[in-house]
Amino acid sequence: MEPVIDEDQASRVAAFLGKKYDLGPEFPGAVARTDWNQLKDQIQKQRPGLQTAEFPSNVPFAVTMRNDKPPFNDIRVRRAVSLAIDRKGVIDGAFDGGGVLNPPRPPAALRDWAVPMDQLGEGARYWRHDPAEARKLLAEAGHPRGFQTIVDFHSFGSNNTLDAVQLVIKDLKAVGIDARLNQKEYGNFITTTAVGKYEGMIYGPFTPFLEPDSYLSTSFLPDSPRNTSKVNDPVLTDMILRQRRVADPAKRREVIHDIQRYLAKQVYQVEVASAILLAAWDPALKNYAPNLGFDYGGRLAAAWLDR
Repeated sequence: MEPVIDEDQASRVAAFLGKKYDLGPEFPGAVARTDWNQLKDQIQKQRPGLQTAEFPSNVPFAVTMRNDKPPFNDIRVRRAVSLAIDRKGVIDGAFDGGGVLNPPRPPAALRDWAVPMDQLGEGARYWRHDPAEARKLLAEAGHPRGFQTIVDFHSFGSNNTLDAVQLVIKDLKAVGIDARLNQKEYGNFITTTAVGKYEGMIYGPFTPFLEPDSYLSTSFLPDSPRNTSKVNDPVLTDMILRQRRVADPAKRREVIHDIQRYLAKQVYQVEVASAILLAAWDPALKNYAPNLGFDYGGRLAAAWLDR
């Protein structure tokens, strides 16, 4: 296996078309749907016989807010942010329609653990698109003319992510939240924003996991260095710690679903969507299939090229 570092999406696609890669150029061995839809005929011509698979990504894209200070320490403001965002519009506009709505963590891709969107309970009302209700909540919170904030952002080399943040900012401005984009270089983003050093909001992807506790503990336990939302909720902490002690999977699932319903009401973070991945690999690559984890090496150790 020869790994290649290329931060430019167009360059990666060109290399894939030129057969430099045996896997799709995006994580995890996928082709961005926007690229696939635009270049489908060319891909089929230059890469005949490609094997493909589609599945929801476990990388959730979300809006993170500073819950420890105004205005986001007001639940009405957080709910207004969630109501402002047209999630279907983001899926259509940034993912070419290839996306899935997520409940609060864990995302829908972990289908054994994620509560279905139609079972979010009382909090489901805050996960729809309702700009009028968003403006009403902002006025009740003392912001009848909205407010100004900063959105920290890094594209991670993805044009889709840049398209999505622009749509999110447009939705926020439509309800009076003047969100100014603060685009950061990767090193700066990782050493500041990603460890909680930011002023207002963040838009972007979260690390994918295969275990629901990893999503919950990293994002919401008060002693987690990756709790960038600055959440410190004793009720939530108790629920997260309690699900760790439940051995029976079915009973643990009930606790995790209750956590997600609680998070839907509190809106500590605003889930936007995950992409439906379109994984692709060369037909010469045998005994290979994509999955949601980072284990490229383990998968490729069992695969071979038949050329």
